[in-house]
Amino acid sequence: MSFPQEKILSPAQLAAAGDPLARSGLVVVDKPQNMTSHDVVGRLRRIFGTRKVGHAGTLDPMATGVLVVGIERGTKFLAHLVADTKTYSATIRLGAATTTDDSEGEILTQHDASPISDEQIHAGIERLRGEIMQRPSSVSAIKIQGRRAHELVREGVDVEIPERPVTIFSFEVHAISRTATWVDIDCTVHCSSGTYIRSLARDLGAFLGVGGHLTALRRSAVGPFTLDKATTLEQLEASADLSLSLDQAMAASFSTLSLSPDEATALSMGKWLSPRGLRGVHAGIAPDGRAIALVKEQGKRLSTVFVARPSTL
Repeated sequence: MSFPQEKILSPAQLAAAGDPLARSGLVVVDKPQNMTSHDVVGRLRRIFGTRKVGHAGTLDPMATGVLVVGIERGTKFLAHLVADTKTYSATIRLGAATTTDDSEGEILTQHDASPISDEQIHAGIERLRGEIMQRPSSVSAIKIQGRRAHELVREGVDVEIPERPVTIFSFEVHAISRTATWVDIDCTVHCSSGTYIRSLARDLGAFLGVGGHLTALRRSAVGPFTLDKATTLEQLEASADLSLSLDQAMAASFSTLSLSPDEATALSMGKWLSPRGLRGVHAGIAPDGRAIALVKEQGKRLSTVFVARPSTL
């Protein structure tokens, strides 16, 4: 049985009630260009006056848009936050391949892309839709033998990351513009988590034989967290407000399960409940609108995966 979303407690309601988790939750940040995700975390530590700040889903410095950040106990929730899909707006430039697959890298090869027709571009993009195998960029944050790939590249190590399966649900072209030698493609990509848009640019350019890289990237959605709900750092400087309470974040990210007062107490103590035929992880919500725990059926038990409100809180 699901819990009514409108009854989930907001940060303001929690603060008014003196709830110990009133300062815990998520901030959906509209990350500016030329800042790392770690830079944003550092800024929010100062704004919110706490060291307990972390982010999910790294964005490159050149990229802008949705960056989900956990505050206080929200940082522990990030480990369980699985955003299956993401959406990006991007500009792909045909005519050059770079060391980083974007405009910040050095040019490796350069070709005249002007002879490439719109029909050829659309045919190349069609090959990149659906379930595909993709090789992440060598300057990604993927770990290789305990080290980030981009760290190894900076040290001069030749890095080749194995291909992995990803899904491109949609790859829409909005405009194709041309200069003397470049072709720029403005597009929107809706994809599975783990997809690298830089790699799509690289592979499209390789297929067309002229090279390709990204010149702009903006993330508009990470799972249920969208750009229209995002806050700029300037707005947060003026008012350090959470985007969602931990209760709202859990209910937005998972299906909800209504709990009785006794069930809520049991889960807060880490006890298990009888199974009830649930599939996947659910957010258990107490009658007062507080999220108690993430739960999942394991065998003959409905067990906690993450306890948001332990009895010792």
